[in-house]
Amino acid sequence: MFKHIIARTPCPALVDGLSEAGMGKPDYEKAMEQHNDYIRALQTCGVDITLLPPANDHPDSVFVEDPALCTPYCAVITRPGADSRRNEAELIAPALHRFYDNVERIIAPGTLDAGDVMQVGSHYYIGKSARTNDEGAQQLIVILEKYGMTGSIVTLEEVLHLKTGLAYLENGNLLAAGEFVTKPEFQQYNIVEVPVDESYAANCIWVNGKVIMPSGYPVTREKVARLGYEVIEVDTSEFQKVDGGVSCMSLRF
Repeated sequence: MFKHIIARTPCPALVDGLSEAGMGKPDYEKAMEQHNDYIRALQTCGVDITLLPPANDHPDSVFVEDPALCTPYCAVITRPGADSRRNEAELIAPALHRFYDNVERIIAPGTLDAGDVMQVGSHYYIGKSARTNDEGAQQLIVILEKYGMTGSIVTLEEVLHLKTGLAYLENGNLLAAGEFVTKPEFQQYNIVEVPVDESYAANCIWVNGKVIMPSGYPVTREKVARLGYEVIEVDTSEFQKVDGGVSCMSLRF
């Protein structure tokens, strides 16, 4: 169960955030409305929410999942793979120190976006991607083992981040899209396949028995609901334009 959420209000510079989506620039006012709805959805899940102020010099700073990883025993300040996001790690550090006595760091030459990290119990799958290199992944494994946890590396071939195409919904249920459906690392789970034309819906979050997912993906929504979860849909279309999804906008611990 999660007790705490850390999120950050989008800044106006969001419109200049990194993007591989090719969907145009987000509308800031609409993005603010969507973020407010996202926070309201989290509020229904029985968690305390720390909402950080906008960081105007950091267009992608609303995506707090990448510069930090929160585990039950420690927090890890990462070293984001994109140069323009590197300083976001320092931005998030004070908030982490408020909740954790043990705060670790990924250091150069390692790079790690925590959007490449998926927790399943005490094990962490780490995507080796354009943003997370082997050195960063290996550093994280050493940190995890220091606290009695484990990690393993999954090589990505098609997507930006591991959690672009995966979401662990607890109870052995794994939402998966694209290349992840057949990867041998995940065959031990009950794989719930996301249709190709709904692949964006693979990025969702389990929060205390509820699943928050992007709106507009009815086939995936029905599959998740059939598993017995209460589904909350939120519109994240403006964040999709800058490569963001549901999991990207909060730290959950």
